[in-house]
Amino acid sequence: MKLLIVTGMSGSGKSCVMDVMEDIGYYCIDNIPPKLISKFVDLCRKSDVGINKIAVAVDIRTGDMFAEIFHSWQLLRENEKLDVKVLFIEASDEVLIKRYKETRRRHPLDEKFNGSLHDAIRYEKMQLSQLREIADYYIETSELSSAQLKEQVKEIFLNRSSDSLSIKIMSFGFKYGVSTESDLVFDVRCLPNPYYIETLRNHTGCEECVRDYVMSFEQSQNLFNKLKDLIDYLIPLYVHEGKSQLVIAFGCTGGKHRSITFAELMARHLTENKYKVQKYHRDITKDKIF
Repeated sequence: MKLLIVTGMSGSGKSCVMDVMEDIGYYCIDNIPPKLISKFVDLCRKSDVGINKIAVAVDIRTGDMFAEIFHSWQLLRENEKLDVKVLFIEASDEVLIKRYKETRRRHPLDEKFNGSLHDAIRYEKMQLSQLREIADYYIETSELSSAQLKEQVKEIFLNRSSDSLSIKIMSFGFKYGVSTESDLVFDVRCLPNPYYIETLRNHTGCEECVRDYVMSFEQSQNLFNKLKDLIDYLIPLYVHEGKSQLVIAFGCTGGKHRSITFAELMARHLTENKYKVQKYHRDITKDKIF
């Protein structure tokens, strides 16, 4: 089991990091008292869900309990069945102060130091010094945008940053309504319709006979190649912007022949390129007559 402890200065970007860890498949929990980490790990290990990657955010918000973090880390490291890593996030004092003023958020130590941000940051940095020294990963966020921070985290924890993007390929029929969940919608009603071929009417684009018919036309092949080039170009851009899920929809009249054909072929293409792909044919059973 992998355990990542995310810690660092308040306002440095830990929430953004935890969002990324959740997107790439870690079970995440924020602001957990250090003494409870081992118990949480045990619960996850006994879970039927099969949790094997955990990320916990631990910082000064836990108050006096935070002092236990270094001791808790030492005990966790002694567990041979647990791969424990620490990610430390930091920014310069000037940037942290600017961020708090811009967002008008209160620092967790605001009351302790009577509203003095400088004193709160100085004290927090001292409390975190031990963790900073033993951190396995370190990111300084002073000059990073949220998208750049996300990209750095992905580069650390993924073999390919695109692994964080889940792609859902779906088909639908326009006569049942346009897909509202989709990021990209492509209308393939411009192609010859197998519905008017009696031997194909009761089949779907999941079957080879329908796919062969749809793709036997030059315009179908040209359209698919152009869409494939467009999607291949767009995916890295979505990944760079930190998008965690992309829904691509193909629509035809009834959602059973042309749209499914294109969805199946595009899903196959993206799977061959090692993307995480899900398929969903929304209207395949509507008005079923076979």
